[in-house]
Formats: sequence, C-alpha cells, structure tokens
Amino acid sequence: MHALVNTAVSAARRAGDLIMRYRNRVHNLKVSSKGRNDFVTEVDQQAEAAIIDTIRRTYPAHGFLGEETGQQGNTEAYWIIDPLDGTTNYLHDFPMFCVSLAFCMRGQIEHGVIYDPMSQELFTASRGEGAQLDGRKIRVSNRRGLEGALIGTGFPFRGQDLHLDEYLGMLRAVITETAGIRRAGSAALDLAYVAAGRLDGFWEIGLKSWDLAAGSLMIREAGGMVSDLTGSDNYLESGNILGGSPRVHTALHKLLAPHVSEALRK
Repeated sequence: MHALVNTAVSAARRAGDLIMRYRNRVHNLKVSSKGRNDFVTEVDQQAEAAIIDTIRRTYPAHGFLGEETGQQGNTEAYWIIDPLDGTTNYLHDFPMFCVSLAFCMRGQIEHGVIYDPMSQELFTASRGEGAQLDGRKIRVSNRRGLEGALIGTGFPFRGQDLHLDEYLGMLRAVITETAGIRRAGSAALDLAYVAAGRLDGFWEIGLKSWDLAAGSLMIREAGGMVSDLTGSDNYLESGNILGGSPRVHTALHKLLAPHVSEALRK
C-alpha cells in the first residue's frame, strides 16, 4: 500500500473512531445548519480536525480542501476531505455514513480512501493500481445494461441546486428501465458500492467535490466509468455525477440525456 494511502487510512480510522464514540450521544450534539437540509455537528468538525492533524504529522506541507474548514494552504499537493458523509443519517442513527479522503496532485486525484465506521469496511484506490475493499481487489459489476440493474441515487436537497423537475424526470425514466433504485444518503459510500459491484450504477446532482473525489477514483480503478451528466469529466466542478460499469454507464447516460436541462449542462 502506498505511503500516502497508509496515512489516509490512519486518518480515516481516527475520524471513524471519534464518530462512533459520539454515536450514542447524538441527542446531545451541537447541530447547526449550513443551508437547507444541510447540517453540521461538532462531530463533523472534530473529525475533520483529527484527519488534518494526522496527515500534517507526516506531510506538513500538504494543503487541504475540507467540507467544514474550506481550503487551507496553496499547494499542488492537497487533500479533499469529507469527515462525515451522511450527517443527516448519522443524526438519525441510520447506519449509512462514512469518512472520505482523496489526495490530489496538480488537480489529478491520485489516491482515495472511504471508511465505513459502522461496518469497519475500508475502500481504497490508487491511480493506475486498482481499487480494494479490505485489501481485496474489487471490480464493478458485469451488468450488460439496465435490465435487472440496481441503481443508486441521491435526492436533491440544496435549495439553489434542486432542479427538481429534471430530477423527477430522471427518476421516472430509471424506475421504468431497471430492477430498482436505492437512496442511502451517503454519496461517497454509494460510489464505493458501485466500485465493489454492489450497485450497478449511480447518479446524483448538486454534490460537492468532497462527496465525489475518492469514490470517483474508486469506480475508475475498479473498471468503471465516471462522468457528469453531459458525458464530460467536469463532475468535480459541476457536482453532477454519473458512474457505473461501462455498459450501465453508457445506457444510463443515454436514458438521462433528455432530462438534462441547460442549467445542468453548465
């Protein structure tokens, strides 16, 4: 395992341990709102601080882009951090949340770690070296198309990014062409599940780079395809992502295309 991945794993496990220590005391947590249906707790903040502290011990010159603390440092080598993806789930004791870390060099995602502290499953990936779950190589599913496919998604929730009419059109189209849709509430974990073949594909709109960075690398390293809804590689900037095994990705892109408005193409 690459030294950077080892450091990321240590940071993710440290954050995960902190998250689990607070799990039975969520009713006592300080919770504030960053926007409509977008919550932050003291656990999110402490977990991010723990991640940054762990990484800085080994790589003091690295920069950070964190969900809670924003950008720190101006460097070609930086980490994209989501300390608790699925905060709303966590607050309701719904067991789908994770820690997500990605290391970038000159804008290229090189390594990714997603840690599920509930199941203690550890997903890792390095560019050009494949993706693993608990050290075992993983691959996207071999689904040949949408028939029988299980597709993940996330409901839009940020006010300015709702695009609800477009999304409902997409939802209707996918429901009629697949075996089912799952909405678990943690985009990072959903993307890891696509990489592991548990979901055949995934799409969502209105996300942030920390939701997507690690999981998108995992899908690609597991043999899948990732794009935004227009088919470009602009998903980290647009926040709109489509991922899956190659044939499912192609079929989903074709199915969703009529519902992608000009607003979503920007």
